[in-house]
Amino acid sequence: MLQQNEFAYFAYGSNMSEPRLSTRVRSFQRIAIGYLDGYKLTFDKVSVDGSAKCDCEHTGVADHRVWGVVFAMDVGEQGALDAAEGRGNGYDRHEIEVPTDMGVMTAVTYFATKKKPGLSPYQWYKHHVLFGARAAQFPLEYIAAIEAVVSIEDLKPDRAEKELAVYRSISV
Repeated sequence: MLQQNEFAYFAYGSNMSEPRLSTRVRSFQRIAIGYLDGYKLTFDKVSVDGSAKCDCEHTGVADHRVWGVVFAMDVGEQGALDAAEGRGNGYDRHEIEVPTDMGVMTAVTYFATKKKPGLSPYQWYKHHVLFGARAAQFPLEYIAAIEAVVSIEDLKPDRAEKELAVYRSISV
């Protein structure tokens, strides 16, 4: 499945959206749908723009599950992915074992290090997360939980416009 020069990346937030991910790295291929049990999806990672981004928070609670998309990426993309994720400045990269529809896979993912409960994501960010979750055909109750997250309008409309521009050529 993975080539010798590739690594697996488990995306659970905005990078699940392939149009979004394509603005951050040059090449990737979706290879599996996976999940982490004992974790919950939170929107409490402090972003440099003042809003909330996703975290895959370890709870240890058996019925908590975070769904995500596993992508194969060229090892040359690792630096770009680290930069996009803010590795060392809000997220740390970890290697994890992910149960997937293709069996258990070793993948890298990013866990938040700067969190503040009560923050809200921008509407455009939540759109990225929902787009990826719907495209991956996650369980309806999981998608509904993301839909229920309160989001706020970005006070910089140009940023929102730029973020959502990646969807213009996609028919729904």
